[in-house]
Amino acid sequence: MEFKNGVFNAARDGNLRRLKMLLDHRSRSEVARMVSARTNGATPLVMASKNGHLSCVEYLVERCNADLEQVGSVVFDGETIDGAPPLWCAAAAGHLDVVSYLLGKAANVNATTKTNSTPLRAACFDGHFDIVKYLVEHNADIEVANRHGHTCLMIARYKGHFDIAKYLIDIAANVNRKSVKGNTALHDCAESGSLEIMKLLLDHCAKMDVDSYGMTPLLAASVTGHTHIVEYLISRSDLVSRKDKIDALELLGATYVDKKRDMLGALRFWKMAMSERYEYDLMIYPKPVQQSPIAAYENSVEVMTMQQLDEIISDPDEMRMQALLVRERILGPAHPDTSYYIRYRGAVYADTGNFDRCITLWMYALDMQQKILEPLSPMTQSSFVSFTELFSFMMSEAKNRGRRVPVVNFCDMMRVFEKCMREVEVGMSQLSKVNNSGCGTVLANGGERDTTYFHRTLVITMHLVCLLTKLGPGLTALQRHTMRKAVYHLVRMDPRGTGGVTPLHLACSRDSSATVGRFPICTFPSLEVVSLLLEVGADPCATDQQGNTPLHTLASNKQCRRELLTSLLAAGAHLDTLNGSGQSFASLRASRGQRLSQLINPLHYTSLQCLAAATIRRHGLHYSTVLHPRLSKFVDQH
Repeated sequence: MEFKNGVFNAARDGNLRRLKMLLDHRSRSEVARMVSARTNGATPLVMASKNGHLSCVEYLVERCNADLEQVGSVVFDGETIDGAPPLWCAAAAGHLDVVSYLLGKAANVNATTKTNSTPLRAACFDGHFDIVKYLVEHNADIEVANRHGHTCLMIARYKGHFDIAKYLIDIAANVNRKSVKGNTALHDCAESGSLEIMKLLLDHCAKMDVDSYGMTPLLAASVTGHTHIVEYLISRSDLVSRKDKIDALELLGATYVDKKRDMLGALRFWKMAMSERYEYDLMIYPKPVQQSPIAAYENSVEVMTMQQLDEIISDPDEMRMQALLVRERILGPAHPDTSYYIRYRGAVYADTGNFDRCITLWMYALDMQQKILEPLSPMTQSSFVSFTELFSFMMSEAKNRGRRVPVVNFCDMMRVFEKCMREVEVGMSQLSKVNNSGCGTVLANGGERDTTYFHRTLVITMHLVCLLTKLGPGLTALQRHTMRKAVYHLVRMDPRGTGGVTPLHLACSRDSSATVGRFPICTFPSLEVVSLLLEVGADPCATDQQGNTPLHTLASNKQCRRELLTSLLAAGAHLDTLNGSGQSFASLRASRGQRLSQLINPLHYTSLQCLAAATIRRHGLHYSTVLHPRLSKFVDQH
């Protein structure tokens, strides 16, 4: 290990003398093993290329026969890049001499990382124009897109590298290519504020197309607040219609309210838009009539006249509601910014202690997300985390710090819990569809992602159960019944997280504490949650995919509380149940340095049926052909 690290460090640091001392006298097989070994995910050649140590690169390739296409994991700007070839690393870091050498040795000019990024795209990202030209001159494909569908031209435009963008356009790069989400290079310019590159694109027949959210580059500039882009585009009547101009100005005003916090700037753009709606004192482009006021927005309706605009400037809160109304009307509920700014506004209210307004707005955003977004969406999950953090903060502040914070309303928490259970239910259906659809690479990756999201949603649900138990002493009999009924429904659904864990497994696991929140009022294992789950019928003998029962999960924690152990045993858990590795609760605790007798008297929890099952199994009798399947399974576990 020390020898391997020495070779890696010498290559990384460019210490050729040290590298030769370590490798020159070694056998060919030993050298091959060392130069292909990985340290922190990278090989010596990958690191020497990344750091621009040409002499070390030459030595590793010519003397050590290092594979030019060997890949590794490297870090650029705090981001880990997996599967990066040496040429990609040199191009990304701007080392033309290394790039030239590797290509001279016949390295693949279009070799990609795991995300399908080419060396050319890496050079475009960081603006290494000399390397971009060199790679293109050596047959680099300018149209290879990464896994998100972003081409070299797109990334050059997004990063604002004018010289590279112009060069790529001059050699006929496709200016209208779309990414996976439907955005074009014009969208990238609008979002990054690159006006000069945008003009260049338009001069080369770039189209004002829409992305998958229906956003034009003009609206993209309005959302990001790039005023100079908006002003340029709305001055081009050949590119945008009057209706597009109005929408862009109104959306830019909303951005000025929420992102720039500039009320006067917002009013200026809203007045410009209002002027566009009129012609000869007649409104020829009226705003759509709102069907009914939105309670979450304090029943505000959009202003319709200049006079009304002048009146609301004295009411900042009304300006903020106008911004939410405008954004929802123009972007629609499916656009991420619509729910984001609703949640943002709610968070601002929470910071000032107005929790009722916060909860109302967040509930509205959550309803919107669950209606529009696909099951197990990270955005929906984020909303549940926010609610959990908010409820935890309110309860912990009220309890521990003596501040006057309102107690969490039971109905509010139950509404969120029921919505979370709905997400669990639709998530189970989604996982079932993915698992039954086939086993292709895309489906496998999607299934793995959905399983991860589902597991986290299930953990969030357990945190909400924990918060509900903490409301317990102050609840009425009817409220306690409502809570138990809801948790009973969760148990009956039998949701399974990663590895087949049940809610009871999660309630017994210390790992559940670390998943959610900045205000951890809930800690796991939780006696209150375990007791509630057992009370409504959770199976204490349920096993995950490794054969672990909740008892095994409890035993795997650093600390084990006696009350939790006795609760599970009293509900019917078997102390001598073995998991898939043949381990019992006692053996797992022994590995943690704790004897079973330090927790309980095992004789009080040992039954005759358990002893009989262990005896049958120990003597290896062919019981499976004689016993009922349920009895046979019971013996298997002992």
